[in-house]
Amino acid sequence: MTQGKKWHFLPTIREEMTARGWEFVDVVLVTGDAYVDHPSFGVALIGRLLEANGYRVAILSQPRHHAPDDFRQFGRPRLFFGITAGNLDSIVANYSGNAKVRDRDDYSPDDNPYFGLEAEKKMRRRPDRATILYTNLAKAAFPDVPVVLGGIEASLRRFVHYDYQQQRLRGSVLTDAKGDLLIYGMGERAVLETAARLAEGLDLSGIPGTCERLTEKELEIRCVSDPIQLPSWSEIQADLPLFLEAELTIDRQARSYGDEPLLQFQQAAWVLQHRPAAPLNTAELDDLYRLPFTRKAHPSSGDVPACRMIRDSITIVRGCCGNCSFCAISRHQGPKIISRSRDSVVQEVRELAGQKDFSGTISDLGGPTANLYGTACNSSQPCKRHDCLYPKICKFFKIDEQAMIGLLEAVSGCSGIKHLFVSSGLRMELLLRTPQLLQKLLLHHTPGAMKIAPEHTVDKVLKLMHKPGQQVLEDFLALCREIGNKTGKKFHFTPYLIASHPGCTRADMEKMATQLSVQGLEVRQFQDFTPTPGTISTAMYVTGLDCETRKPIPVAKSIGERRSQRQVLEQRPVPRKSGRQPVGRKGSAGPKQKTRRGPS
Repeated sequence: MTQGKKWHFLPTIREEMTARGWEFVDVVLVTGDAYVDHPSFGVALIGRLLEANGYRVAILSQPRHHAPDDFRQFGRPRLFFGITAGNLDSIVANYSGNAKVRDRDDYSPDDNPYFGLEAEKKMRRRPDRATILYTNLAKAAFPDVPVVLGGIEASLRRFVHYDYQQQRLRGSVLTDAKGDLLIYGMGERAVLETAARLAEGLDLSGIPGTCERLTEKELEIRCVSDPIQLPSWSEIQADLPLFLEAELTIDRQARSYGDEPLLQFQQAAWVLQHRPAAPLNTAELDDLYRLPFTRKAHPSSGDVPACRMIRDSITIVRGCCGNCSFCAISRHQGPKIISRSRDSVVQEVRELAGQKDFSGTISDLGGPTANLYGTACNSSQPCKRHDCLYPKICKFFKIDEQAMIGLLEAVSGCSGIKHLFVSSGLRMELLLRTPQLLQKLLLHHTPGAMKIAPEHTVDKVLKLMHKPGQQVLEDFLALCREIGNKTGKKFHFTPYLIASHPGCTRADMEKMATQLSVQGLEVRQFQDFTPTPGTISTAMYVTGLDCETRKPIPVAKSIGERRSQRQVLEQRPVPRKSGRQPVGRKGSAGPKQKTRRGPS
């Protein structure tokens, strides 16, 4: 690096590389997002981590994908291309849950998903199944350079999976793309091990947190010991219920941090998954967030809506032990809760407050689930379930109410902080156990309306969602009313709800609409279930089977069936005037799409 020069961003074009005095880079990270140097963007986090470990890293953001030219601009990377579709799966980014093309992309400059302005010349900035196309272009540019797949798209499509835009099962993205390695989950340990091995001229076999693509002969030579073999592509095609069995096995292995490798045969190759990488501990997570992020979009990216949304947010916790059937956070971030230290969070807040354009408001102090901060497992034995909240809170689950309260007070006391909000999702059953924290959040740290996620109110549907029964919602609202009566305040809530989840019928939606009306909840945030890759709910959607009993369940698949369920909420009854606390203030709803924290 040129002496005396402070570099705010990692290089994004060759001129920025040569300005540093570099003749080459070690790693080129390719992403379907605009480049935002914020730790909530996975490519920025991995890029800064590699930089901190002495590697020269360049970011190739939203390359044109009609030819490999953009992939050649930095020259041949010394070690590897790292490929990610971005913070979202590319199909989720490009299509609604009903497979309609989205006309906006919060992760692109000015919310514009297209390069071209004229309709006949339009090319999406993030192509469909971006991981596959980017890999092909990287191979075309430099055939001898290893290509490593990562991010949420690769992580959740690493085995046979369902593609809702094509309405069919697809093979592993690793075999489709013909990549050299796939890093799944939170990739810090695996990416550093990969870089170190390539720098030393070693092979990439056996790295925890990775998947390899092997021929039959290579697998025989490898002599993998005691693997768990998943149903193959052809077996699943012949017997669809095996898809559910495969997903349940993958889920159990992920939650148990099992040492046994997983094997699945695709059309012409094997996918071998090695044991998960160990989750980072608190000190390592603190170190990660200490890296020199600018927290801004690269100047060439212009205005990126997702950057505006999370720029003044602080991640305090990683992982989720809720394991909801429709959510992939537990599988991608892991089921173990890792909380940052109070000192680390306060230091980041002080740095944020010191920026000239900081407004004085922290928009979110959270993560996948904010009030999991400070929680832990008290069991003396290793847990193979890591399913701490269903069907009720585990007796070994430690809840530290004062940890979160102390953090809120420490951050609020920092110079320059006028407002501190918690906008991430909150688990209601945990808030029932922490009434002091709930009161503090309601009175001081809720931006207009508290976001809660009952998802549904009918017990049989909630069971399929792997969530506790509707009594939790009733008890939660009763406690909030009690706090409101004591303090003389009125509280508002934004409930997130899902229509057309597997097992849900129109009659269930009508029952939910009535229950919400009785509770005084005004609905502002709801969506059709989206069968995204890597979730148990998607496996139930594909097979039409209950994941526990294996008995048939109704599944709304047609546009008409899904619209019918959605219309129940669109035409819901007006909440009753029953003296209950007001819920759901007009205009208070947050963004429709939640931001996922950490490398994605």
